[in-house]
Amino acid sequence: MFDELEHACQPGGIGGFLPAVKQIANVASLPGIVGHSIGLPDIHSGYGFAIGNMAAFDTADRSAIVSPGGVGFDINCGVRLIRTNLSEKDVQPVKEQLAQALFDHIPVGVGSKGIIPMGANDFEQCLEMGMDWTLREGYSWAEDKEHCEEYGRMLQADPTKVSARAKKRGLPQVSKGYS
Repeated sequence: MFDELEHACQPGGIGGFLPAVKQIANVASLPGIVGHSIGLPDIHSGYGFAIGNMAAFDTADRSAIVSPGGVGFDINCGVRLIRTNLSEKDVQPVKEQLAQALFDHIPVGVGSKGIIPMGANDFEQCLEMGMDWTLREGYSWAEDKEHCEEYGRMLQADPTKVSARAKKRGLPQVSKGYS
């Protein structure tokens, strides 16, 4: 982390990224933060939030934010944001079982596979329709759209702009293939 900071201070910087240590400080000043902005041992520069930077935000605070960089939007990293009405008291007695169930059902890491049976044509439709595809296929509920950016569908989405290579890499992350 300190090497990254030193390189950022030299002429030429580090390619436009703020060093992780500055990103930790910036996160600490975000609206609605609870407690501290924390950097884990493997921290390094990210997109706004450093990779390995953790922070919690008070959902009761109307000025609080959810940062896409804080939930791994760039490569997902097995991170998911889920809104529930559960409190810590509700989860405490079952936290180990809950953590294991999440680990068992959320694909993570290189080579992980999704669970939805789909082929290339379905994937194209999913890319174009976004959450409307998942709704049509029974993988989501209509009210889920209220909690997604752009209601889960970018109307300007054009799957033809996504390279064949990216599609080939992305399909297994969603699909288990046809049985």
